[in-house]
Amino acid sequence: MHSLVAPQTNLFYNAEVSAHRYPDKPFLIFYDTELTFAGLLDEATRLAGFLQQHCGVRKGDRVLLFMQNSPQFVIAYYGILRANAVVVPINPMNLTQEILGYAQDAGAHTAIVSQELYARIELLIGKSVVKSVIVAAYSDYLQAPTTLAVPDFIAAPRMEITAPGVTLWREALAARLPPGPLTAGPDDLCVMPYTSGTTGLPKGCMHTHRSTMHTLVAGMRWFSLQPELTLMSVAPLFHVTGMQGGMNGPLYVGITVVMLPRWDRNAAAECVQRYRVASWTAVPTMIQDFFANPDIARYDLSSIRRLSGGGAAMPAAVAQRLLDMGVTYYEGYGLSETMGATHLNPPGNPKKQCLGIPIYDVDSRIVDPVTLNELPAGEVGEIITHGPQVFLGYWSKPEDTALALVEIDGKRFLRTGDLGRVDEDGYFFMVDRLKRMINASGFKVWPTEVESLMYQHPAVLEACVIGAADAHRGETVKAVIVARPEWRDRIDAQAIIGWCRENMAAYKCPRIVEFVDALPKSGAGKIMWRELQDREAAANERVNQS
Repeated sequence: MHSLVAPQTNLFYNAEVSAHRYPDKPFLIFYDTELTFAGLLDEATRLAGFLQQHCGVRKGDRVLLFMQNSPQFVIAYYGILRANAVVVPINPMNLTQEILGYAQDAGAHTAIVSQELYARIELLIGKSVVKSVIVAAYSDYLQAPTTLAVPDFIAAPRMEITAPGVTLWREALAARLPPGPLTAGPDDLCVMPYTSGTTGLPKGCMHTHRSTMHTLVAGMRWFSLQPELTLMSVAPLFHVTGMQGGMNGPLYVGITVVMLPRWDRNAAAECVQRYRVASWTAVPTMIQDFFANPDIARYDLSSIRRLSGGGAAMPAAVAQRLLDMGVTYYEGYGLSETMGATHLNPPGNPKKQCLGIPIYDVDSRIVDPVTLNELPAGEVGEIITHGPQVFLGYWSKPEDTALALVEIDGKRFLRTGDLGRVDEDGYFFMVDRLKRMINASGFKVWPTEVESLMYQHPAVLEACVIGAADAHRGETVKAVIVARPEWRDRIDAQAIIGWCRENMAAYKCPRIVEFVDALPKSGAGKIMWRELQDREAAANERVNQS
């Protein structure tokens, strides 16, 4: 087993160390405007003082962070940590009632929000647990001229919002209030991301500085990333993948990060060329879109050393197309409950459509979901994992925590709810979510396997496989597909079904194919299969009632 000795410090210390090592080096490049490591340290410290002295934030308090990828997100994140408080990152797609749920569950009385999202939190100020709000305008950090396409919500001028309990970002920093001592240690709470809620109501995952530190250091160490490299941050920072790979990890090493607030394949390609970007972490849908750009040949992408990501399996056919272009995509696996990766493919020896091997100090096993007995190589069972990055539990939900954690051989394992298998080389492979299996006439169909096969069809840009009601089979397989633009007038459902019959076992073949313009995705870029499944169930119920 690989082992890692991670620093036993507050995460904020990483910002202090890098600022002293590389004071004038750009940490963030945001549409050609630079924020140095020393600049980050200074502004995060000033924000921490305001949080403590003006907003009344105390050690261990939870603070909502509600904005897109931006310099302010990073400054706010580290300002909250400097105030000895806990970051509660919120998906920017959430609406008022959802935010209210997070605020009440976390007991957060302070929020830091970007101005385009302010209206969603405005009604909560003083009428819920939220008492203080700091509002940021992204355009405050557009200081340099740029030829990149800046989204309207980023370029929008600062709104002069005046309301009780509300302070503008620039005013908070201009106050220059000094914070008290940094007292949070490695075992104090650091960040509390909420799960996506696919298995119930969203739950706050309690992570300490220690558990967060382990995966941010591990990710950088695994790929031997050095300060001389430039990375790109495109995955959402509210999600653990982007948070660790696009912010916390690079700050620890001293790496310059080119940041985009929203996925834009043309802007991403221009940034790779302009700043000689070596790597970035993203979900497969972003990588697919990047290389599907019809203008991709116009850009010099020779600086790319590797691409990595997780959140969903990279279809084998797509991974092969990247290899043919000289780009290796390294897949990994992790959860909000593990603050990032527990498994990564090893550099130099990756396997396609594979979660990889357990990283430093991680013990993962495939067990029978009922008995929890370990299964031999090749058999499908639930993935359970033990390691320094496993969370403490769900905030204020001891019953859910008890269901998620189990003790085996004196170790505390997380039940992931994911079905997988391990091969003879120790590599882990995803089969499916524990509750996503389709039962067609007694045959077990794993949707991700069918999706992987369908991606080999040249007309398929994106695919999501769900179960549909069938009078004879109980359930049958339905594929919801986004066709590649050049194929949209040349392909129909019957042609896809015919191709599937030629390329996979009959019981796995979709009997129903539906073409759509886009698949629903989470803020982290994951295809939301459960939303499609719920729509299908609702449609079937309407048919039965008519």
